[in-house]
Amino acid sequence: MAERRLILIEDDDKFAATLKRSFERRGYLVRHVRGLEEALEALKDFAPRYAVVDLKLAGESGLASVRALAAHDPEMLIVVLTGFASIATAVEAIKLGACHYLAKPSNTDDIEAAFDKREGDIGASIGGRATSIKNLEWERIHQTLVETDFNISEAARRLGMHRRTLARKLEKRRIA
Repeated sequence: MAERRLILIEDDDKFAATLKRSFERRGYLVRHVRGLEEALEALKDFAPRYAVVDLKLAGESGLASVRALAAHDPEMLIVVLTGFASIATAVEAIKLGACHYLAKPSNTDDIEAAFDKREGDIGASIGGRATSIKNLEWERIHQTLVETDFNISEAARRLGMHRRTLARKLEKRRIA
């Protein structure tokens, strides 16, 4: 089997170390970087076939990393992991070159399965229920948070709600 190379773009060092060990036990050669700049530097001497990218990195969006990785190698299989899942960011990740988008918590099995789903699944279940108002509200809140780079005050202003109200809603629905 050809060497399986994976670049892991994750700013949470503990989570990254766990994921890295798990992939290495499965025969991957893993390079862990903390953001786009480090990823671009790593690509100079490391040619990964696979990538796992955290959506929210310290001070930057993982979507920029997805775009850069896809531009570097359009055949690279890129999976985006996030604790901030929303329809808007999922669509953008796929448009920018990701093959799949997974909400945390996800494990190595989930990620490997996602690498195999590059073509999509026409047999995917289409829910019979309409999206609930609570889920629609949450998706809108999350989309606005992403647009404001997770600035709660600015997101609250754009949503037309008090900052404390938004903070309470975020506390009720903890994001990991």
